[in-house]
Amino acid sequence: MTRTRGRVAALLGAVAVVAGTTLGSPAVAAADGAGGGLTVQAPCPGSPGFTCGTLTVPLDHGGETPGTLDLRVAVGGNTDAPKGDLLFLTGGPGQPGVPFVSRIAAKLAPVLKDYRLVMFDQRGTGANALRCPELQEQMGASDLAPPTPKAVTDCAAAIGPNRRYYSTADTVADIDQLRRALGDKRLTLDGVSYGTFTAERYAMAHPAHVARLVLDSVVPQQGYDPLDPVPLKATARVLTAACAATGCTTDPAADLAETVRRYHDGPDVLDAITSFEFVDPDYHGVPQALHEAAAGRPALLQRYIDGAHQGNAAPAEFLSQGLHASTLCADGLFPWGTGDTPVEGRAAALAEARDELTAEDTWPFDPATATGTGTLLTCLDWPQEEVPATPSEHRKLPDVPVLLLGGDRDLSTPLAWLFREAEMAHDPRVVVVPGAAHGVQTRATSDIGRQAVYDFLLGG
Repeated sequence: MTRTRGRVAALLGAVAVVAGTTLGSPAVAAADGAGGGLTVQAPCPGSPGFTCGTLTVPLDHGGETPGTLDLRVAVGGNTDAPKGDLLFLTGGPGQPGVPFVSRIAAKLAPVLKDYRLVMFDQRGTGANALRCPELQEQMGASDLAPPTPKAVTDCAAAIGPNRRYYSTADTVADIDQLRRALGDKRLTLDGVSYGTFTAERYAMAHPAHVARLVLDSVVPQQGYDPLDPVPLKATARVLTAACAATGCTTDPAADLAETVRRYHDGPDVLDAITSFEFVDPDYHGVPQALHEAAAGRPALLQRYIDGAHQGNAAPAEFLSQGLHASTLCADGLFPWGTGDTPVEGRAAALAEARDELTAEDTWPFDPATATGTGTLLTCLDWPQEEVPATPSEHRKLPDVPVLLLGGDRDLSTPLAWLFREAEMAHDPRVVVVPGAAHGVQTRATSDIGRQAVYDFLLGG
């Protein structure tokens, strides 16, 4: 999460299913309340069978700040789909949707006689990506690579005060405007990675307009917690399982702990290992690199670290780090509080949180790793700003069918998060795919997860 351009596609987010309407006239009017129409433009370049249009949304759905944003939308041609529209929301946050519509259509082909596929570029992504060249260069498509403070503050300054309008709550409002523009009553949301969080938050904000939820590689609805130990601790389980599956004879968890103790390079190692799941869920070669590093020979591991940074390189059009920062710093709860906390006191709060962590909390990493990851350091220096209200962490999802998918080798969104979110559903169906990593629907070798989605979407 080394990574190639294929990893960028792998972070694709959420699918939302919208009841079907036609898209045959220059604009589709809103069906149940105010909202901009969807203007039809032309066939989508490179995506046969899809029409691309524009949804114009307010910059500020609260109406205090003037301005609008144009969001690209791609819609399939089967306007008489009996089960309605299927809107696939991308993840990151920071990815567009429209460039990937053909790829997603191929993955969802068995259901597309019954559903019409719809995808859109979320605000701040794609052709209208928030652009921060230095931050983009330093982080690429990574959540974990630590940026410099200057890259962060330069990015915030370049976006300006309107950066506060790029939270998940704003995207949720955009989705509901799209629903109205399509004339749909309810949505079935299928999210992957950050897209699961968007889908969950939409369901909580608009429960009457949700029919089904598919959550793949789950981020729990409570949101981003940078000190959550689950991803750090999951590394030991995943590497040990992969080692057993491939017949390696080392103890990768113990070697990882010794490597971090010896070199104090936890954030870089975590980034490299997490990135490698998109290349090989069996992590071939990683245990040996850790074993050599633990014995005082770090050269092979350093090649993995360098390769991860090179593989993470991605332009803003494919994953905008400006949008990524704007969203997560608005949504997150940090050791210093939320994004409306003055910047001056944040470093002290972070140091205090680090001092309170124990080795047991973070093993096989250390407390410095937990407090040194990229998104956390980005938001440490992100300017103070007003943040949106968030729903209660104890509030359940609406009482609709929910399917949760996960791979047991996923480090980006570990299985513990999936089970945490399953507790918030009324009658969840859970499918864990052995040997799969992040993005079960789009990347898993096994068809177990995809077949579960087909059965779920096509069933009663």
